[in-house]
Amino acid sequence: QVQLVESGGGSVQAGGSLRLSCAASGYAYISNYILAWFRQAPGKEREGVARAYPGGGPTYITDSVKDRFTASRDNAKSTVYLQMNSLKPEDTAMYYCAAGPLPNQYTYWGQGIQVTVSS
Repeated sequence: QVQLVESGGGSVQAGGSLRLSCAASGYAYISNYILAWFRQAPGKEREGVARAYPGGGPTYITDSVKDRFTASRDNAKSTVYLQMNSLKPEDTAMYYCAAGPLPNQYTYWGQGIQVTVSS
């Protein structure tokens, strides 16, 4: 059974940084999957934030955060990271990790982790 476990969230003041981690377990071939980050703020739709592809190379970062967030993955650790810098109050949301074979076809989801940015 595949499990995705997020960590690294919390509360931070505007301008601060956080690094989210998502560790995958339970599937030997998770390295073949896209690992992605989504977020959902209260009252808003879920938003795709970042994708890290199986073969490495450039990651996808949504335009609204691409000058502040970076994503990376470590296949040896079956882990994907989201480095978030210069955080803003509008980044406050529940952040979710997901894994799947194709973009927009995510089979597995983490339980989510809260990120709160105060002004």
